[in-house]
Amino acid sequence: MNNTPSPQNVPRSKLVVFLPALIFSVIAIVALMQLMSGRDLAAVPSALLGEPAPAAQLGTLQDFQPFALGNGKPTIVNVWASWCAPCREENALLLEINKDQRFQIAGINYKDTAENAIAFLNALGNPFDTIGTDPNGRAAIEWGVYGVPETFIVTRDGKIAYKHVGPLTSQDMTGAFGKALEMAAKP
Repeated sequence: MNNTPSPQNVPRSKLVVFLPALIFSVIAIVALMQLMSGRDLAAVPSALLGEPAPAAQLGTLQDFQPFALGNGKPTIVNVWASWCAPCREENALLLEINKDQRFQIAGINYKDTAENAIAFLNALGNPFDTIGTDPNGRAAIEWGVYGVPETFIVTRDGKIAYKHVGPLTSQDMTGAFGKALEMAAKP
């Protein structure tokens, strides 16, 4: 029997050998183009930017001001939970931001119990001027929340100007979030 491949089988076997390498190369080129684009890969687009903030139904925490937007001030809306470790990390920064009287900070407590939320605020400090509860997560869906923590900047006229996904850090205050906050503060 003759074991030499026929000319018809040679191109097909080469294609089978080089196809995975070709696919990998295309994927690698696309990934490299995304990394080199300069776009913030952590930024999550929001369909709500420029739109009025949702009028979601929120519960209240006993002895805390019910959720409300700015009363003429820009509002930082922070979605948080007592069980969220990054929420604990950003709380000190939110307390610091709350010293700036140009803004109001409103919290939406996400899928949490009132007891745990109150214990969190008592232990770490309450950075919120107003708080609403969202025990079933319905309001978070209306706000377009992917997970906690997330923070929104709402303008004086009640429109969403910026969305930040993840815990706020001091670097965010000098980056895009800080710039959006300063823009919202301008009369």
